[in-house]
Amino acid sequence: MQDKQTVQAMLAQIGEFKNEPLTNFVQPDNAAAFEAALAKVRGEFGQKHPLVIGGKELWLDDTFDSINPAHPDQVVGVFSKAGKAHAEQAIEAAAAAFETWSRTPATARAAIILKAAALMRARKHECSAWMVYEEGKNWLEADADTAEAIDFLEYYARQILKLELVEVYQTPGERDTLDYLPLGVGAVIPPWNFPAAITVGMSSGAIVAGNTIVLKPASDAPKIAWEYFRILREAGLPDGVCNYLTGPGALAGETLVDHPQTRFIAFTGSREVGVRIHERAAKLQPGQHWLKRTILEMGGKDAVVVDETADLDAAATGILVSAFGFQGQKCSAGSRAIIVADVYDALLEKIVAQARRMLVVGDPEKRENYTGPVISQKQQRTVLNYIEIGKGEGRLVYGGKALERDGYFIEPAIFVDVPPDARIAQEEIFGPVLAIIKADDWKHAIAIANGTEYGLTGAYYSAIPERIAFARREFHVGNLYINRKCTGALVGIHPFGGFNMSGTDSKAGGPDYLLLFTQAKSIGEKLG
Repeated sequence: MQDKQTVQAMLAQIGEFKNEPLTNFVQPDNAAAFEAALAKVRGEFGQKHPLVIGGKELWLDDTFDSINPAHPDQVVGVFSKAGKAHAEQAIEAAAAAFETWSRTPATARAAIILKAAALMRARKHECSAWMVYEEGKNWLEADADTAEAIDFLEYYARQILKLELVEVYQTPGERDTLDYLPLGVGAVIPPWNFPAAITVGMSSGAIVAGNTIVLKPASDAPKIAWEYFRILREAGLPDGVCNYLTGPGALAGETLVDHPQTRFIAFTGSREVGVRIHERAAKLQPGQHWLKRTILEMGGKDAVVVDETADLDAAATGILVSAFGFQGQKCSAGSRAIIVADVYDALLEKIVAQARRMLVVGDPEKRENYTGPVISQKQQRTVLNYIEIGKGEGRLVYGGKALERDGYFIEPAIFVDVPPDARIAQEEIFGPVLAIIKADDWKHAIAIANGTEYGLTGAYYSAIPERIAFARREFHVGNLYINRKCTGALVGIHPFGGFNMSGTDSKAGGPDYLLLFTQAKSIGEKLG
């Protein structure tokens, strides 16, 4: 542990955490700046990228392309395809770096992470522009992704300093302390849907706590992870603390999970993969001296519940934004709307009318387009298959077609009169598909909301305090929102993570998160 006065002085110097403001693109100067960033990024398409292990760049002949899902013929970047041997080398490099990094004072670690935040803030529009092209995010979604990434850096830098100041009660004749020590080498496996925010959040939390990592970005989103990795290096992160590894998820990912030197796995992605990681991590490997820790976020089938006392205009907006932000490709997406019978028809009319105005489908490079492509042809096929399933389970009242144009575009689909146990009401689709379910009354609606294996986010629209109090107790999700959308968690304000098959309720962006990357050591020293 560091001298507490030094830590307190740094906390006082950097001040309280504040969320990064979102960009107002209505202002002409902001729109022009973003257009310039888009142009700059377009000029860098097609560049080749190495693996980086222990600070050494490995340029492989075996590569894969990251493409623009709005224009699949556009190659955003070319990336090296790592194999098992590279994954093992990366773990060994991380283990070697851990010997020094784990003993680096928390103030020094925090300073590097804060410098990374400043660098990302200076390149905010460029980071967002990469996500417009690589992931098909519209301007607002990309900007929010980058802002959240900056928030994680700023927040966790402060949280590690606060952990240094934790005190325990003292017994006479002793000096008693509780020290939070880093775990060791971790595998950080982020998803493609929040490729800045979640990548930065999981990795920076692990790093600032004194761990070293192998960062394995999703194959559909390696470019923004590369830009972040470059920022970490520029901020002064020592070689080997973060090792950048791209390639197939199964080969490199399973090697990272199984390796006996891996101490923890931080993963965000599908339920299927998360369960497999949890199972594999539980198996003791030869030479392994610890139980591996898994930090898992595995998706959701989230519900927006509306009762007859709600503001229906606000509820319609909340339902649409929750369901169709980033084409529904969010674990927090409100893919179910559960509406009490008394206002069911009236709210349906508002939802469909607003969808026609709001859900403009097109290339997200253009600011006026709200709905971009889904991430890949594979995802497009999956979503279209669910839409066909939905036609046999409910009534399609809006959209639902693949668009005859370049890119993986789908008209957002709205199904009504969907049974609570229908597949499109139970399975995570990860696409622009909304299932609307009728409930007898408000308690029945909350019971339906709880009727899946997931428990990530939820929203409840009501004007009655007693009902809201009931929902606070009984709506079984990790993140509950009252009279607002069920997406858009803010770092430091809405710690994020879910129940049941939504994961380990890791509460990213909350005061407990860094504890997941540490182990507490209690020390009692007799005096005199």
